[in-house]
Amino acid sequence: MERRTFVQNSLAIPFIPTSFTDRTFVDSDELVIERSQEGKPHQGKVLAAIQPHSDDIPIFASGTVAKLIAEGYKGYLIRMTNDDHAGRGNTVGEVVRNNELDNEAVAKALGLEKTYDLYYRNHRMDNISPVEIRARLIFLIRLLKIDTIVTYDPWGHYEENPDHYVTARAVEAARWMSGGRLDYPEHFDAGLTPYTVKEMYYFARGPQLVNRVVDISKHIETKIDANLANVTQGPGGNAGANIYKKLKADGKNLDLLGNDPETANRNYIKHVVLDMDSKRLRGVPSDKEVGKEFKLEWAEVFHYVGPQESKFNAYMQEHAR
Repeated sequence: MERRTFVQNSLAIPFIPTSFTDRTFVDSDELVIERSQEGKPHQGKVLAAIQPHSDDIPIFASGTVAKLIAEGYKGYLIRMTNDDHAGRGNTVGEVVRNNELDNEAVAKALGLEKTYDLYYRNHRMDNISPVEIRARLIFLIRLLKIDTIVTYDPWGHYEENPDHYVTARAVEAARWMSGGRLDYPEHFDAGLTPYTVKEMYYFARGPQLVNRVVDISKHIETKIDANLANVTQGPGGNAGANIYKKLKADGKNLDLLGNDPETANRNYIKHVVLDMDSKRLRGVPSDKEVGKEFKLEWAEVFHYVGPQESKFNAYMQEHAR
């Protein structure tokens, strides 16, 4: 993969950081640093965070989702699988139920209105008809009138999990087909209308062409809340508290964890999961590392696709007589 260097004028970054060897950043004139905005600039818009599993959005994009919700979006969480073979539980049924409860808790932590679970089998989505998956997503896009989607990158490289790439490709197809007047016309008899998704924030676990860096510094605590809620297969629960108690029993203390079990849980997510061990656990640089390179405290990165302005419309406005 050919790598292009860039210079962000306001930041004076002369090269692509070596820690980002699995990501390619676009040139500086195309790279956007999206910062928090005051007020509710996105009032009236609808966001869908679409994840194959209950831990995907919390780990990779919950800071951005929290930011957009704070700026006025109404949001929904769509989970593609039932996570039946992922995480804690003595039986498959317990694992399914535990993940479902976690997913609801994640949505609540992020301020989302509702969850939709499609309940496909975990790690088996490549056995499902892509037409079926796409049809269900088109229905939800039209029903909820989704303007913006956050999900896995359909062009992400070296993704090993079939649930991830099947979901990504189905979303990419559904988001534009939902605007077609001849696709699934029975929807219109039910009161739905064609509706096209206008913006996509695509994240990846491996090599990716990045054109947007989102400053999530104001929303890092909400990202911690979302990951704490993800107990069954994620970093949530009492990992930090257990380490804290073990150290205390041995007569030791770790300042990083704080001085009580609850603080230890939050600090473990913040300093270990989202920073120190991020690359080991997720295979990508941490939000802290990304933020540092762009003079931000915390940041998430995406391949962003948005509405394209018509050059002809601009020309017509200027020259029509």
